[in-house]
Amino acid sequence: MFQTVLLSLTEGFGKTLEIFVLTLLGAVPLGLLIAFGSMSRFRILGWPVKLVIWIVRGTPLMLQLLIIYYGPGLILGNNWWGSGASGRFTAAIIAFIFNYACYFSEIYRGGIEGVPRGQREAGQVLGMTNTQIFFRVTLLQVVKRIIPPMGNEVITLVKDTSLARVISVYEIIWNGQAFIKSQGLIWPLFFTGLFYLLFSGALTLLLGWVEKKLDYFKV
Repeated sequence: MFQTVLLSLTEGFGKTLEIFVLTLLGAVPLGLLIAFGSMSRFRILGWPVKLVIWIVRGTPLMLQLLIIYYGPGLILGNNWWGSGASGRFTAAIIAFIFNYACYFSEIYRGGIEGVPRGQREAGQVLGMTNTQIFFRVTLLQVVKRIIPPMGNEVITLVKDTSLARVISVYEIIWNGQAFIKSQGLIWPLFFTGLFYLLFSGALTLLLGWVEKKLDYFKV
């Protein structure tokens, strides 16, 4: 029985890990683009982006998952995602990426705006373009500033992946709960907690290592 449980939880954790990795791959660059949009001097762009960020950050991720998956079919009469496991998984990834991109965008914005304006002006005096100033002056300082808050969001993402089960994505908690329904066993759920703890612990160590590597650059 233990081997059966362990195999099922490992399979579920594989799906959890897949959600985690794909979310970061999509949300990290998208968050930067959204940050630039919210900081735009053009109000016709900046205000709508800020409104979207406010809505996403102010509503539960679980609600966003349900709306993104069921919304097209119920509102538009066209289920974009299909009824299979691949469709549910795709909808979950889209919801996670968009949600975390909005959170990351605020972290980026705070990091960028936290760089003293005088440094950008100094770059302009030296004849550097805005692109050169961003990548050679601003970006290094932004990375240093955003690592701690980004790390907190990454750890939160580890646990938030469990929300994918609301649209029947078979992640690790779904697999653990299945043993309650089929065999009346609750102890597999405690083992799911162990998976989360080990994964979060490994990420904490990795993020701590990254922070130490950036210690050479003081801000």
